[in-house]
Amino acid sequence: MAVSGTAYDPKGFSFLVAEQDDYGTINPNSSGSPDNAYIALDVDSIGSPNLAINQTLDVRSGSRVLQATDFFQDKLASVKELTVSGTATTQGLDLLLSHFTGDTSTPYAIASNVASSSLSTATTNQTDQQLLSIVMKSAYGSTADLAFKDCFCTNLVLSGDANSEGGRVKFSATFKSGSAVDLAFATTTIDTAISSDNYYMSGWDADDRIICGVANAVVSTFSLDITNDVVFTGVTSTGYEVATRSGEVSSTANFTVVYDNNFKGLFNTFNAQTTGASQGATLMATDATPSDGEFEFKMANSVLTDVSFNEGNVMMLDVGVKALGAGIGSSTALIEVSC
Repeated sequence: MAVSGTAYDPKGFSFLVAEQDDYGTINPNSSGSPDNAYIALDVDSIGSPNLAINQTLDVRSGSRVLQATDFFQDKLASVKELTVSGTATTQGLDLLLSHFTGDTSTPYAIASNVASSSLSTATTNQTDQQLLSIVMKSAYGSTADLAFKDCFCTNLVLSGDANSEGGRVKFSATFKSGSAVDLAFATTTIDTAISSDNYYMSGWDADDRIICGVANAVVSTFSLDITNDVVFTGVTSTGYEVATRSGEVSSTANFTVVYDNNFKGLFNTFNAQTTGASQGATLMATDATPSDGEFEFKMANSVLTDVSFNEGNVMMLDVGVKALGAGIGSSTALIEVSC
């Protein structure tokens, strides 16, 4: 085989996500039924998947050299992981938040009494974006896309910096799959291209920039981190057969804010927090309730986890908070996010 003489720009690759209906069957590409739209996420780069291949490279007794018969590899009993980051746009964020929370409409919320949920090889015609197909679309022409079925977003980080890109909201997402992958998938059609529907920190009102009950925060940076993990069990010839949302569902946020008259007492507030009690709501919004069409988030109950000085051109505070549930039997939202 001769040298091909071709090369491809990394920006020619795309990261596509679609709702998947049946566990074990990747969403079709512009054919078949159902054919759900593949949405292109606005990513900085597509990254590289962690295939988590199991290998044994130990030398067996009887030889000082690794022989071909010693080599072992398994690709089924492994959890594949993909992480991407980029700019939050309406179509991509709507899909990810609905999938991540299990909510069908904005504001997307996770309740205080959220239960474990499972999908398996017996799951068909699932709804509410519980299951995703992901394609890492190659810049090469045909049969070179990397395709992942039965995917779950397990961590979503939404962030912004007032001094970068005008406070445009960014995202980072981690996905996991316990199923076999197709590393030579037919060329995938982008059904929904990257849009210019961006979100900005400047949309928030001053009196609705609240951290643990303290309003009128002058926010320089923020980062909202939500985790809802998945555990895979029961290996088969196509990978794991059961996926369960299990473990702690958590929501934390970090802010850098101006140390001013409103926030000068935050060290004392942090020190004086009471065991078993919320310190108050944390909200970044245009009003008291996150609503459709605006990037906003709310923790109805939260506590301070860190307060520290940050010496910049003016004195700042780095502030950490964590959302609290309203009780094991309460449907009150742990976290709400709108877009």
